[in-house]
Amino acid sequence: MRLSRPWLATLAGFYLILINSLLVNAALPVAVNGEQLPSLAPVLERSTPAVVNVFTRTRVKVEENPLLSDPFFRRFFDIPQQPRQRDTQGLGSGVIIDAKKGYILTNNHVIQKADVITVTLRDGRKLDAKLIGTDPETDVAVLQVPANNLTALPLADSDALRVGDFVVAIGNPFGLGQTVTSGIVSALGRSGLGIEGYEDFIQTDASINPGNSGGALVNLRGELIGINTAIFSRSGGNIGIGFAIPINMARDIMQQLVEHGEVQRGRLGAQAQDLTPELAAAFKLKQKDSGAVVVKVIPDSPADKAGLRVGDVVINVNQRQVRSADDLRNFIGLLRVGTHVRLTVLRKGKQHLIDARIARSVQKKSTAPLHSRLKGAVLGSLDEGHPAYGQIEGVVVLKVERGSPAAQAGLRPGDIITSINQQTVHDLDEAFELAKQGERILLNIRRGRSSLFIVLN
Repeated sequence: MRLSRPWLATLAGFYLILINSLLVNAALPVAVNGEQLPSLAPVLERSTPAVVNVFTRTRVKVEENPLLSDPFFRRFFDIPQQPRQRDTQGLGSGVIIDAKKGYILTNNHVIQKADVITVTLRDGRKLDAKLIGTDPETDVAVLQVPANNLTALPLADSDALRVGDFVVAIGNPFGLGQTVTSGIVSALGRSGLGIEGYEDFIQTDASINPGNSGGALVNLRGELIGINTAIFSRSGGNIGIGFAIPINMARDIMQQLVEHGEVQRGRLGAQAQDLTPELAAAFKLKQKDSGAVVVKVIPDSPADKAGLRVGDVVINVNQRQVRSADDLRNFIGLLRVGTHVRLTVLRKGKQHLIDARIARSVQKKSTAPLHSRLKGAVLGSLDEGHPAYGQIEGVVVLKVERGSPAAQAGLRPGDIITSINQQTVHDLDEAFELAKQGERILLNIRRGRSSLFIVLN
């Protein structure tokens, strides 16, 4: 086939571009003015030994047809005995925080319900990990491995982060093994996403995928600034929107888990809602887009004793800007019992400073089962320390023993029982009264942002 002159000219131009491109690439310098081109390699050489792969194994009860449990039926049809349990595996990442004590930070959802946790180090060593404690509300968990020639990551001040700072994500995506991606801080203080109970996320466009959970988000100095936790995606893969728990928050949670085995959240004794432009206009405020309006002050609470009033607009907590009611709940919920807190509030257009001290939250608990199939579950009142406090009514599942009837029935820590037999549950006493109404009960469960029913016979 003969080519016309225009085609020949186009083809010749294409070849010229290709040749020039090859010449330019061949001439790329390895150094400029005697200095090597910028590279993340030195940072990663220091950081990657502190990031580990986390593998879990969980034994799950296999539901079977009741007929298969009948020995006569199996013998008649020559059906072999079926296994009643099967093993499921999970994977994620973790970060060594304390090399001397062998402490590793990871996500709660990485090791939740795991019977066996194995940590693989960068040098190939595999170690059995001990679970020190978890906090489902912030999705933080602490593991411990034998402290022998470990490398820990130094911690940065995540409060000093700025949008646009360069970051590197290190983890174990899709079980491929340790992988590094880079990007920038896209946003700070992300909350209200419904991913966790307490949210103050770092948003990044550094690629984060399944398996990266619990891994490290580091700055260009090789310092840990966050624990990779979640992605926003319609397909399940990375689309450039990932979230990490700020290391300042994770460190405080870790300290409590190591000291107490759980997070001891305090109470201020106030409920709030977002400041809207309409409310700002009603209160005659110039500030119309950020703040939390106090709607309830519990008598004799720290808020009441400090002088906080209904209608006050909280705009700062310990000099941190409060943009919404979620911010206020997060800031207070992450403070330890006995901590001094200073609130800046707007009252009738004037600023006031209110000093309070976070008090211990007394939560009513019960280990007695609501139903024979719920043995092994610890229930508690929905108090101020819970992120759903003031939003819904019910009782919260605090703990579920592994392999217990409650676990087999499908109950999970963090579940909120909002109704029993289609009647709203207000407190623990009422829950037990409603559960007495017949052997078969219907539970309505709030789990994260979703709801479901559980039928118990």
